[in-house]
Amino acid sequence: QVQLVESGGGLVQAGGSLRLSCAASGRTFDNYAMGWFRQAPGKEREFVATISWRGGTTYYADSVKGRFTISRDNAKNTVYLQMDSLKPQDTAVYYCAARNGRTSTTTHGYDYWGQGTQVTVSS
Repeated sequence: QVQLVESGGGLVQAGGSLRLSCAASGRTFDNYAMGWFRQAPGKEREFVATISWRGGTTYYADSVKGRFTISRDNAKNTVYLQMDSLKPQDTAVYYCAARNGRTSTTTHGYDYWGQGTQVTVSS
């Protein structure tokens, strides 16, 4: 079992920045790809970004490319999502997810999920 706990969400004005963190515990972080997803009210959960176990491979949704950066510190069992130039349409609950193996951009590809952290961007 892997437990994931997100933090760093909050209220920010459009154009601002936030940094989300996801701390993993429960078993070794080795060989786990990590992902960030988000879900806005009334919408399906959608892919935001993913990173491979060693950090050498990353993928981003087109809607966040160039504004968000995913990274990880395996020594701390933590993955981050730096969000810059935030827009009101980025408002959502952001979820961290883990999967044993390669990166994936689909929700079905992940084995473990955090509880989520709210991000609200005001205009």
